[in-house]
Amino acid sequence: MSSQRDLFEIPDDVCYLNCAYISPLLKSTVMAGTQGLERKSRPWEIRPTDFFSTAKEVRKLAAGLFGATPDDIAIVPSASYGLATAARNLPVKSGQHIVVLAEQYPSNFYIWERVAQESGATIRTVPRPLDGDWTSKILEALDANTAIAALPQCHWSDGTLVNLKLVRQRLDVLGGALVLDLTQSLGAMTFDLDQVRPDFAVAAAYKWLLGPYSTGLLYVDPRHHRGEPLELPIFSRENAEVFSDIRYRTEFAHGACRYDVGEVANFALLPALLSALTQISKWGVATVEAALAQRTERIAHGADLLGLDVTDSRYRAPHFVGIRFPGGPRPALAEQLRAENVYVGLRGDALRVTPHLYNTEQDLTRFSEVLRDSL
Repeated sequence: MSSQRDLFEIPDDVCYLNCAYISPLLKSTVMAGTQGLERKSRPWEIRPTDFFSTAKEVRKLAAGLFGATPDDIAIVPSASYGLATAARNLPVKSGQHIVVLAEQYPSNFYIWERVAQESGATIRTVPRPLDGDWTSKILEALDANTAIAALPQCHWSDGTLVNLKLVRQRLDVLGGALVLDLTQSLGAMTFDLDQVRPDFAVAAAYKWLLGPYSTGLLYVDPRHHRGEPLELPIFSRENAEVFSDIRYRTEFAHGACRYDVGEVANFALLPALLSALTQISKWGVATVEAALAQRTERIAHGADLLGLDVTDSRYRAPHFVGIRFPGGPRPALAEQLRAENVYVGLRGDALRVTPHLYNTEQDLTRFSEVLRDSL
């Protein structure tokens, strides 16, 4: 796929290779959010059905990304909100353990730390593998006392992969639950729901889903559709769209919408999210994945020629490159690149380089040149 830069408002002199930090918004997404705010300025034009219609379309497009049905999707404001929802609905007993990765993103650690403290369980941390093969180490960490494996599809700091299919197969034997934070992969990597079958899977939308901040998507397996939500919003109730009926409703509407955040109809953020998901669906995630893999392969090859360490492509997500330096990176390296209008991230000991479709051939060449000159 050729560069899609014209769909974004990115100046020619900006080399932005930091989508894993926060994505730029599409021009169409900004317009959708602006139009949503303007609509709120004319509330007499807003009808009760309008509080539900955009959410319905978001669920439909989100279901396509997960490989699920719209009934399996809740709309949440963050990954931490979705993970807290999962924690509320999965049993953990004293003596059991919750498996996480070393240096896992804090949103997918803090909630399990609290669950362990309150239940008498323990956190079992999988150490970072030297060769990038997380999966083998995870499988070694799982046993009959595993209550939950709380994992990403790829590690946020350098894109190293987890084979979630193999993890799910092992958990099926052991009886453990699987909770996923897909914030760093949904929208940029295909996801095989039939093979992975998570209990819950959440993705904040402001990275690879190209959406606005404070929006996210939560997949809920049907066996958890009748669980306990964090909130009790009125729009999750049966027949909530009938505003003229002021009786209290005891029944939730069908599906995972009971887990929605309150005021889910947000007239600025939800139209913007819908716009972003529409564009990703138009491209197709498999097409995005293949295009980003070409970009990252070129970046990785350039780093290798400079004598830098890049994770073997077998263990690296197609949209990530984690570059490591002999003796470790200089703390000021990312800022040095920033001074050249080249934007990447430094996470732990890895220089995290994460392109998207807005990047051009000139961007990739420029990054390699600036990186070479910084050494």
